[in-house]
Amino acid sequence: MTPVIDAVRQLFMDLRTQKLRTFLTTFGIVWGTVSLSLLLAFGDGLYTQMRRSFAGLGDRIVIAWPSRTSLPFEGINKGRRILVTEEDLDLVRKESRLLLSISPEYSSSFKVDIGKKTILVDISGVEPEFGEMRNLVPQKGGRFINHPDMDERRRVVFIGNDLARDMFGEEDPVGKTVKIFSSPFTVVGVLVKKDQDSSYSGRDKDKAFIPASTFTAVTGAKYPDILIYKAKSPDMNQPLTEEIRGILGKKLHFDPTDKEAIQVWDTTEMFVFLDTFMGAFRLFLGIVGLMTLIVGGIGVSNIMNVVVEERTREIGIKMALGATPRYVLFQFLTEAVIITALGGAIGLAISSGICSLFAKAGLEEFVGVPVVTLRIAILTSSLLGFVGIMAGYFPAKDAASKEPAVAMKF
Repeated sequence: MTPVIDAVRQLFMDLRTQKLRTFLTTFGIVWGTVSLSLLLAFGDGLYTQMRRSFAGLGDRIVIAWPSRTSLPFEGINKGRRILVTEEDLDLVRKESRLLLSISPEYSSSFKVDIGKKTILVDISGVEPEFGEMRNLVPQKGGRFINHPDMDERRRVVFIGNDLARDMFGEEDPVGKTVKIFSSPFTVVGVLVKKDQDSSYSGRDKDKAFIPASTFTAVTGAKYPDILIYKAKSPDMNQPLTEEIRGILGKKLHFDPTDKEAIQVWDTTEMFVFLDTFMGAFRLFLGIVGLMTLIVGGIGVSNIMNVVVEERTREIGIKMALGATPRYVLFQFLTEAVIITALGGAIGLAISSGICSLFAKAGLEEFVGVPVVTLRIAILTSSLLGFVGIMAGYFPAKDAASKEPAVAMKF
């Protein structure tokens, strides 16, 4: 009979004769597995939710405000207002080596007429690249502003999801007409509901967006209030900002090192902080879960020590009949691993069930959706295997080291 089969047979005998002991041993592993996997799952869910909320403002974009100089330059006193034009942005697009996308944003509040209803709405004039950078995803059947809208100065508008409900109730707004600046604008898209925990001029769900060319043609605006841009790689955002300051500084005659002339908010810093903070937090949760799992492993080790004491005479008889120390070691080690694997499988099943129920509780907005992913399952299984081997090794080694003649006297 092979050691594995013998170990399985002996395990089932213990299950019948020592039900309470086996149950408590398995329960310790189940509890440790549930604790570890749930803590990791909730940590991942919270991280994903926070990252999604951070990305609601835009995925690693830079928000820039042309402001006033704080340093004198070329004989010009400080305090001069910096005004950026479309031609200046075209120069940036032409000369920048690090730029991926850039869009101006003109903004103001205007009355919007929908039938007999009038609403005061924050309206931004932007370019097509703005939608991708700011994660303004249209609902099915709609779209964001495109390049033909810009080229032809079309009177089209993209609206936030809450604004759409205020304007049209439960009706589909796409294709409907509203009046902005007393002119008819066609709704071409509605924002998909998104998480957004920060903003610089209000939440997108309450705003409207029209082509920048249309905004300037209707209002006469010449200088954008805000610039939104993004580097080819997130780690290039800071060098890109310095590059843009250099290009605009040369064109508009201000010191390229003057950070007040073009003030920026690099949202990449939020993601760096989030990754660092949540990395440490998830590590803490993992350590807490691991400690709980180790406690369960200690329980298995203690039970195996008791088993060795109870079966000392059996061990002596087997070794007297030719069983090698390696055979005895493997047999007891296999029993420990089987108990650990059984408890781990039950624990992972319980964790998956809890996560499935939690996902239906409607708390995603606060803590995300915990999921026992393949990564968590593999990590938990690996730690379980280690705990199982360590829990069974020392009792098994003690059993295998006994002299047959001495063991048979017990």
